[in-house]
Amino acid sequence: MSGTVRSKHARKGTGQGPGPEGGGATPPAPGRPAVRARRPAGKRFLESRAADWVLPLILVAIIVAVWQAVCSSGAVEEYVLPAPGDVVRKMFGDFGTFADQSVPTIVAIFAGFALAVVVALPIAVAMVYSGVARRAIYPLLIIAQVVPKVAIAPLFIIWFGFGQLPKVLMVALICFFPVVIDSLVGFRAARPESLMLVRSMGASRWQAFWKIRWPWALPSIFAGVKVGITLAVVGAVVAEFVGADKGLGVLLITARGDMDSLTVFASIAWLTVIGFVLFVLVEVLERVLLPGKRGGRSHEASGSL
Repeated sequence: MSGTVRSKHARKGTGQGPGPEGGGATPPAPGRPAVRARRPAGKRFLESRAADWVLPLILVAIIVAVWQAVCSSGAVEEYVLPAPGDVVRKMFGDFGTFADQSVPTIVAIFAGFALAVVVALPIAVAMVYSGVARRAIYPLLIIAQVVPKVAIAPLFIIWFGFGQLPKVLMVALICFFPVVIDSLVGFRAARPESLMLVRSMGASRWQAFWKIRWPWALPSIFAGVKVGITLAVVGAVVAEFVGADKGLGVLLITARGDMDSLTVFASIAWLTVIGFVLFVLVEVLERVLLPGKRGGRSHEASGSL
């Protein structure tokens, strides 16, 4: 009898008694909420917004460290691959030169990008409301996109001469396609039942556009704008390669002709910084105009919802 009692107490002490999954766990009392298991710190960090910045910085630091190690080992000549430290010193050592050459490039980027957005949005609206316009314009958009822009750039020089105008047009041409396509997708994604509801309440077509289609399309429009702003840097450099008298592209191609790899890498670094800053500005504008659109991003990406 005493052995039986001791065996029962032993089973209770070791958690081998009856319970969920045979573990002897005591179920929560009625009316008391169950305590959720705390997620590991590493998973919480990966789901935080800080990881969006820390992880890329770590990867960049690794790449730069490997780059510096390769250059310091003497495995490659300096004129082939300059060390990252030398590139940074060149960027800020000749800050006045690079800043002066950056001004016409940045002006062309902003002007061409603004022109692309101003033209793309009305065309996207026209294609949404008119099937004839969509069938007539869409094939031309595809043709304009597949034509190599480098082949068109010399024509702009012939037609408009040297200066800012051909650069602005080249930037607009390269930025135009992603903006108009994403805008078209966004405008067409509005829910038909929402449109029918506001129309049944007496709203005009334009009122339905501003109340339903425009807010619904803004995330897609910003997606196209973010792609376009990065391509704008490419368009400005392509135009300056073909024909310009001033700009970072001109500085880059001149340094390439002089076999000045250090200036080439410094010019590329300046262009990278400009493109990154412009992308971040668009990202900030999106978060200001569309608050809450990115909430739950981390949970959805990790599959925890």
